[in-house]
Amino acid sequence: MLEKMKSYKTFESGEPIIWAGDPLQFVASVVTGVASISRTMEDGRRQMVGLLLPSDFLGRPGRGFANYDVTAVSKVTLCRFERAPFENLLKSSPSVSRRLLEMTLDELDAARDWMLLLGRKTAREKIASLLAILARRETILNPKAGETLSMRFDLPITREAMADYLGLTIETVSRQITALRKSGVISLEGKRHVIVPDYARLLDEAGDDSDGGADY
Repeated sequence: MLEKMKSYKTFESGEPIIWAGDPLQFVASVVTGVASISRTMEDGRRQMVGLLLPSDFLGRPGRGFANYDVTAVSKVTLCRFERAPFENLLKSSPSVSRRLLEMTLDELDAARDWMLLLGRKTAREKIASLLAILARRETILNPKAGETLSMRFDLPITREAMADYLGLTIETVSRQITALRKSGVISLEGKRHVIVPDYARLLDEAGDDSDGGADY
């Protein structure tokens, strides 16, 4: 049933996917790429409040309008489902409803982590936290990335986007990434490929307890 109602659409980096207040005619899953979720205040100030990574869900069944601006940070491909048929499927398929609830609860956990990230952590802890989130997500989506002792992934967003997301300057982001590299917490191949030799050590740098803290 999902196969019959799905379609794919690709957005280039910087292209808006949906604006706050727009009619929400579809829900979607991110196939590839990264999108930002942001809110703009009446005076024009803008705050990024989250990231959509591959496998994340966009939209809410039962909600007719978008609450946030969603913009492609990199080239993004969405698997889209028309909202009305998808909502009808939820009524007849408890397994799909249950999976959507699980994804919503995961998003709530991510939002709480993000509040901690912005509110209490140092610049170094913010960078380490974001790298830990991306490393863990890559391992989940691509198990081969974690088959060795080290974890490796391509950084899906620019340093400018990282700065915007974390409330830092680009200079601070670059400085902290360099510091983590010099400390041996991460290694870099080129500008984007990140290697994490010891994930527990990265969590320590993030201010999270690797034995009982945040599990990204």
